Amino acid sequence: MAQAINSRRGPVTGTAKRAKKRKPFLLDLYSTAVGKKYVMAITGIVLIGFVITHMIGNLKMYLGKEDFNHYAEFLREMLVPILPRTVFLWLFRGMLVTAGALHVHSAYGLTIINRSARSVKYQSPRDYQVANFASRTMRWTGIIVFLFLFWHLADLTWGTVNALGTSAADGKFVRGDAYGNVVRSFERPPVALLYIVANIALGTHLFHGVWSLFQSIGWSNPRFNKWRRWLATGIATVVVVGNVSFPIAVLAGIVGQ
Repeated sequence: MAQAINSRRGPVTGTAKRAKKRKPFLLDLYSTAVGKKYVMAITGIVLIGFVITHMIGNLKMYLGKEDFNHYAEFLREMLVPILPRTVFLWLFRGMLVTAGALHVHSAYGLTIINRSARSVKYQSPRDYQVANFASRTMRWTGIIVFLFLFWHLADLTWGTVNALGTSAADGKFVRGDAYGNVVRSFERPPVALLYIVANIALGTHLFHGVWSLFQSIGWSNPRFNKWRRWLATGIATVVVVGNVSFPIAVLAGIVGQ
């Protein structure tokens, strides 16, 4: 009887596999295309909100040097004395960097997933065909905006594009003089042109980003395409016109020292 039981039992080895440890739920979700789409959409909303509020805040340039510099100082003083000076600003910057990194990583991940899922390029008409040009250039406009961001920070935040100066007379970056730094930067036509081109790329990226955002989170419906288009067009236009107006106003002498 014992021999019969043993004959039916499979061979016993010391190489039994352990059960694979499951990833945390959020990481497991992010490893899927659906999870990456949600991350792209959520981080996109965060970044779009920042771009719009940043542009609105910069409109204070038209109120003059005192108002603009007061606004810049206000950003450094947020939540003081609850937090030390500039701490909230740096925490906010950290959140934006994290959102930007996740946005880029999820976009890259979706590209890899889409390429591996089909050997033949998908050519069927999509419900966002109206955004065809913006969708085709999405990768390049994203790269342009990403590279421009470093220039923008080096030019007007870090002051490393131009050597630090001690006064406005030397035409260089003066720490604490946000208004003067913007004016002195945009007074150089090549720099003004760079800002204009970069913001047109940003507007193109925003247009397709806002348009496809609803599709990414499953809120796509042909009945809503018209207002989706108007929303995408409106946000992109407002941001581009607002941001491009600054270098043009400086070059035209409307805004100056």
